[in-house]
Formats: sequence, structure tokens, C-alpha cells
Amino acid sequence: MGDVLAGIHSTWEFDTDSVLIRFERGIRTPKLFQALGERRIPYEALSSVELAPGARKGTVVLQAVPRPGADPLLEAAAGQLRQAADPYRLVLPAERESLAEYYAGEVRSALGPEADEEADRHLVAAPTTPLQFKAYDGKVSFDGKLVTFRWFRTGASSAKWKAGDQFFPVGELGGVEWRSPEVSGGHLRLLRRGQDGQQEKDRPPVDQDPATVVFDIGYGLVHESLPLAAAVLESIRAAEPSGNGRRDGVGREYRADPADIADRIRHLGDLHQAGLLTDEEFTTKKRSLLAEL
Repeated sequence: MGDVLAGIHSTWEFDTDSVLIRFERGIRTPKLFQALGERRIPYEALSSVELAPGARKGTVVLQAVPRPGADPLLEAAAGQLRQAADPYRLVLPAERESLAEYYAGEVRSALGPEADEEADRHLVAAPTTPLQFKAYDGKVSFDGKLVTFRWFRTGASSAKWKAGDQFFPVGELGGVEWRSPEVSGGHLRLLRRGQDGQQEKDRPPVDQDPATVVFDIGYGLVHESLPLAAAVLESIRAAEPSGNGRRDGVGREYRADPADIADRIRHLGDLHQAGLLTDEEFTTKKRSLLAEL
């Protein structure tokens, strides 16, 4: 194909095996689109594509539907995105309906026999790292191998502050739970693997869980937190299951950054001096950190 279909907020460039979606930048463009920039969607990642009248008079909508499990962004979103923020939705002026129908037919003809099946792996790339954002109770960063939670003194609960800053190699994670900041109870929770290799089931409330950051008005915005959640999820799916050793996001043996370990030990020392940790707790946590080197 190799042709371009320009719509409201984005432009779709059709190729023989994929469509490149370029999102516009502007005041009226959803911030998630601006954060994504552009995405290449292989046709093998799609289950269908349809054309329908738009909600606004004089518009039509070209709607692509990805196969379940094909896109880490939508897998992390778990159906929580507003329609206007759906990256697979192209809004067009009605006069382009015939052209849009032509491209919809071309894409349908390119769909493979597995279009109706769940994808067994991610077929669409997640946003690239490094990524970071501010939640209500801490700052989250991800470099492709390690997820870091650094707590804010004014927002973190005493349980999180006592636990200290957290560092999670993707090889030790089993999943990601993202709850939109646009609803009550929004948060990002990292689901760790138990000793049996399965996700831990018994988890404390989000405000007490050191593997969770909570959102609030202005904290953990969709366009900041969802791309990071998707990138973590993609790395988890690509990682080999953890064995006895620590592994990184591509299955290699992981070793913690000595500077991070030093920062965490200093933080534990501050908590110990403040009386928030007993001598035994301080010694145990310090020994555990040193074992990560």
C-alpha cells in the first residue's frame, strides 16, 4: 500500500505488512497520543478493522482492534482507556469515508488466519525506556531492567517509608496492575513472583504495599504512568522465569548497582537512628541489601 490517511489527531501510513500511526502534537490532542509519538502496528497484531459513523456530525471512525495479548499498552490498560484516548481509533472527515473504506478492506485482506486468536506474545512494541513519573507517594522510574520506587516523605505511608526505597528487577516480577488515575483508587502495583514462580496472591492494601504506588489528582497521569506500565509488562513477558539467581529483563544474570545499594543502606541508617527500625531489623535489611551485590 504505502499510502497515507490523515485524520484528527493522527495520521496512518499503510505499508504491506503494517500501519505506522503518527500522533500529532497540539493542545487538543490527547496527551497519551503525544507521549506515544508514533507506533508501528503489524497487521498480524490485529483481529479486525471497521469503519463506522463518528460521534461528531460530519465524521467517520476507522477502528482497528488488536488481538488480545498483542499490545502491552492495551494489556496494561485493561479496558480503562477513554474512547477519545484509544490509539487504534482514527477520526476522519466524512468526505474521506470512501478512501477509509478502501484502506479498511486492504487491511482486512492482509489479516492472517490467527486474527481471531489470542496472541501468544507481544507483537506491538511498548514505549521505549527510560521512563519515569511522579505518583502521589513516590517517584517511579524504569530503565528497561529495573523498576525503582523512591518514596516521598510527605506522601508515603509509614509502612512504605519504613520499608525504604524499592528496587525490582523485571525477572522477579510476574505482572503489572494498573488502575487509571482517572478513577478512585488509581495505582500501579508490581506483582511479584512467589517461591513457586507464580504471582503472589496475598497482598496488602495499596497504601501499605511497598510494591505499589498510589495516584491522586495530578499524580500518576495516564500519559505518564500507562506507558511505563506497558514497558514493564513487555519486559516481564520477555524475561525468563527467575531461578535461584537474579535475572534481568532479557534473562541475563542481574547485579544491583552498588550506588543504589549504598543509597538504600544510608536510608536504612536514617530510619534506624530515628527509632523506626530496631537493631535487628536494621541488621537484617542491611544484610539482605548487601547480598544483592
